[in-house]
Amino acid sequence: MSSPGAGRGSAVVRESFVLPLAFLTVAGAGGLRLAPGTGVLSFVPPPLVTLVLAALLLGVMVRAGLLVPSALMGDERTTLENTSGAVVTLSLFLASAQLFTCLTPDSGILRLVFNLFFLFLLWNTLAAQPDRVRLLRSLVVVFGWAYVVRYVALAALADPQGGWTRRLITVLLEGASAGSLEGEATAPLAGYIAFAALALYLIGLVLLPRARPAGGTAMVVAVPADTLE
Repeated sequence: MSSPGAGRGSAVVRESFVLPLAFLTVAGAGGLRLAPGTGVLSFVPPPLVTLVLAALLLGVMVRAGLLVPSALMGDERTTLENTSGAVVTLSLFLASAQLFTCLTPDSGILRLVFNLFFLFLLWNTLAAQPDRVRLLRSLVVVFGWAYVVRYVALAALADPQGGWTRRLITVLLEGASAGSLEGEATAPLAGYIAFAALALYLIGLVLLPRARPAGGTAMVVAVPADTLE
């Protein structure tokens, strides 16, 4: 049976090192770009729209109980603990913004479509008031869908040697758009980096501290003396 001290120590390590390191890694990996063919490495800062999406996503997390501000910052915590909680929150915000950057095409009409889709979905989720588990499942589905479209479907469309994947996607999209839908070429390694960043981000969300259980309240029932006779 684990002692309260051990649990407290693991929570401190998680909030001070594990979560900030995980989210900052996602923030860095989400902005990396590898030029197709040459493999030249560059870094893309988060566009303004992704900052808006990240702020909206954190609001959805708070409403669903996935992100509990009182578990990271509060009057009952020390200054060092509040600083650690603020770092976790800020790193989560940056990771969310860069994850949207990573999963959204860099240019073209599809960039607008992706951003509008994320905005509509987050706004609808905020109104639906999901719980923690349902929000996690929803994020897995949405981010997974965006990953497949960007790094599998669009990459296949942009690759003349795409093989059966490109032919299948072309057939599925035939007649669905007014014109030809252009893909977006990506370096093969970029898909692996994006997958690792997405997986690390979701793991970090699962590790976020939960709300503290409310302390039990003792209830005293007054029993008349004559009932004891």
